[in-house]
Amino acid sequence: MYIVYRIFVHLFVKNSFALNQFTLFLIVLCIFSFIGLSMRSSTDGVEHAPKNVIFMVGDGMGLGQITASMYARKDHSSVFERFPVTGMIATHSGKHLVTDSGAGATAFACGCKTYNGAIGVDMKKRPCPTLLEMADSLGMATGIVVSSSLTHATPASFYAHVGQRGETEDIAVWMVRQHIDFLVGGGLKNFIQRKKDNRNLVQEMKKAGYQMFFNQHDSLPVITNTEQPFCWFTAIDEPVSVKNGRMYLPEMAEKGVFFLQQRQREKGFFMLIEGSQIDWTGHANDKEGLVLEMSDFETTVSKVLDFAQKDGNTLVIITADHETGGMGILQGSNQDTLEIKYTTKSHTGTMVPVFAYGPGSKYFNGMYQNTDIFYRINKAMNWQ
Repeated sequence: MYIVYRIFVHLFVKNSFALNQFTLFLIVLCIFSFIGLSMRSSTDGVEHAPKNVIFMVGDGMGLGQITASMYARKDHSSVFERFPVTGMIATHSGKHLVTDSGAGATAFACGCKTYNGAIGVDMKKRPCPTLLEMADSLGMATGIVVSSSLTHATPASFYAHVGQRGETEDIAVWMVRQHIDFLVGGGLKNFIQRKKDNRNLVQEMKKAGYQMFFNQHDSLPVITNTEQPFCWFTAIDEPVSVKNGRMYLPEMAEKGVFFLQQRQREKGFFMLIEGSQIDWTGHANDKEGLVLEMSDFETTVSKVLDFAQKDGNTLVIITADHETGGMGILQGSNQDTLEIKYTTKSHTGTMVPVFAYGPGSKYFNGMYQNTDIFYRINKAMNWQ
């Protein structure tokens, strides 16, 4: 800097410019400060695109459910405190202020508002490309772990394209067709007890190379082979609740993360994890069940976040498709007893939170539409 200063002195002072040396020093100092700021602005905030995406849905989970779960803990802590980025999304569907899980999940998966009951299709029932399909087309590994059936509305919206969520046998065909690498959830009946045809989709999956496991609620399958895709059906129909003994979500989510990481080291992976039965406790106005399902989901979130923090290349996004039950915590609640009341046994139109961690998480703050989740993941991943 001193050399540049002397050059300025020579050019200006020697040529009788009416500037003293102190003024010139200030000019040079300002120039270098500007250069330094420019260099920092070109490097500060530069963030590599994530290699992996873990998208987690707490079905029916609004701020009331999160608050109840927090105060139900002795230390009043919440795993969501670990997330540096938070946002809020509007959840309305294409035709209704109050969405269902089909339209809500399709908004995430495809980036389009659609009618209630739709699965991976737009308002005109045209198939729309999903995040999972896009990841697969780019050579990424894909996985789904849910505490519902695998053909339920939320997971189905990421791989199937049908007009109504009740078409579960058609949804099952889509699941087989997509050849997803890691699958955990219920709904076996849609694959082997079919009314529409005599196909045995489990046999078709075995022929396609899947490792198949069935109905082992009390013992998790041992995974020793990542060369073959994996599927565990945890129930013939819907899995039982945490209250009735279900325990697999945290452990199988963790196993799935490591399975997908091993299966596709270079291209990365996309994974959907859903705490499905938070929603069901809202429909039943079951406050005890809610606390248990939320605890199960938060344990799952904690395991995923531990992985992401160690990995450094994983974007974690957590949100809800909608709130269920219109739940609130009333006056009279204390550290030992929560006075919880519901306003409905249905979904509500209340906005729900978004939590994000990892490279690309900066795109998920603020207030926006549920469809923006799709576009912000695309932006974070440099897919568009």
